[in-house]
Amino acid sequence: MNYKTLAQLNQNILEWFPKLPRDVDLIAGIPRSGLLVANLLALYMNLPFTDIDGLLANRVFSGGARLQSFTNYKYLFEREKLKILVVDDSLWSGTQINIVKDRINLSKLNHFIQYGVVYLFPGAQEKVDYYFEEIPFPRIFQWNIMNSNVIEKSCVDIDGVLCLNPTEEENDDGEKYIHFLENAIPYWIPTVKIKALVTCRLEKYRKTTERWLNKNLINYEKLYMLNLPNKKSRIDYGHAKFKAEIFNLVEAKYFVESSYKQACEISKISHKPVFCVETMDFINHENL
Repeated sequence: MNYKTLAQLNQNILEWFPKLPRDVDLIAGIPRSGLLVANLLALYMNLPFTDIDGLLANRVFSGGARLQSFTNYKYLFEREKLKILVVDDSLWSGTQINIVKDRINLSKLNHFIQYGVVYLFPGAQEKVDYYFEEIPFPRIFQWNIMNSNVIEKSCVDIDGVLCLNPTEEENDDGEKYIHFLENAIPYWIPTVKIKALVTCRLEKYRKTTERWLNKNLINYEKLYMLNLPNKKSRIDYGHAKFKAEIFNLVEAKYFVESSYKQACEISKISHKPVFCVETMDFINHENL
């Protein structure tokens, strides 16, 4: 798995921007991930930036007190011909960037427009003017992992991933715990269907858990819970052991786990990669 963190994206943009043309007037980001790239580039290059709708409407984002002249977008777009760099985080098939190019071409903007992406699928170089690095599949990024097809192939923990963990006081296996289950604060909510939810919550809390999942519009194939009588037996059985067993049972490719310690144990037992929310990185048993 070729994986990029936000820190790596930032470092790669820092390495990329000195190689970009210095006479650019405006950075335009392709929503949504391209706005992250556009914002960082605009900060480092001391330029105004906008999104595609803003570009077509002659509008830029406010530059704040230090860049007040950039907030006067009428002045900026009154210039005869701007040099604009349209950017995105990555390019695979080129479908999205082609849609953007068509919109811009139909608008007949009287500007010089070029296109760039940070990460590019090998063989797609002709689709952009600038790129930083070629990355083959499989690849995934920290900023969109919860909305990717990785989740469709994954077992996903609940507490610490889909919702915040219970406090020590809430985790009493009694009334306070039930109140937590009913009112857990959502954390990372995927927009795609999860292959399997795997939690060490006890089976006796299934209906309460299912109600919370439905309320928060979480789509999943199956929910696996520990069929044990109480909190002590749950702890004695071993959280990582149970999760690794289900991980192998359902033949998922990845596991999404909240705890770094458990993520390491799950990967060791299953011999498969685990994405850890605590560190926002993949853990592989071969590298432990």
